[in-house]
Amino acid sequence: MFDAPSSLSPRQIWLGLLARASRERLSQLLDSAPPLPGFERLREPECGMAMIRGRMGGNGAPFNLGEMTVTRCSVRDEAGRVGHGYAAGHDLEQVELVARLDAVLQDEALFEAYDQAVLQPLAQAQATRRLETEARAKATEVKFFTLATMRS
Repeated sequence: MFDAPSSLSPRQIWLGLLARASRERLSQLLDSAPPLPGFERLREPECGMAMIRGRMGGNGAPFNLGEMTVTRCSVRDEAGRVGHGYAAGHDLEQVELVARLDAVLQDEALFEAYDQAVLQPLAQAQATRRLETEARAKATEVKFFTLATMRS
């Protein structure tokens, strides 16, 4: 499996990876994976709003930052596994794919195939994007020198 913070469960990790992936990317990766099992919708894909909260400096008093569009869906596959999909935005097909993948990833026998075909490529691509973003931000970093820094 992929490297991740120890404070998160494997399911939290894969749901995060899937939620950050586009529908097009998920569909592309699923071409090299076993076919997803049939499913029934428990909760139709639907869009709504979520209030985003923030903290100044990471430890200040929480405040309402604003609202964002969130889409969710829940499914049950042929084996009876229940999967949930949540993602920012309003792509109904994306969250249905996330929910179907969540259900199938709960099966230990199928996990390895979908981990190799879907989760690993997503984790690598997202890590690469994160490093590129950090490099661009570091390139614009300004270092301030003070008299105290010069003395030491």
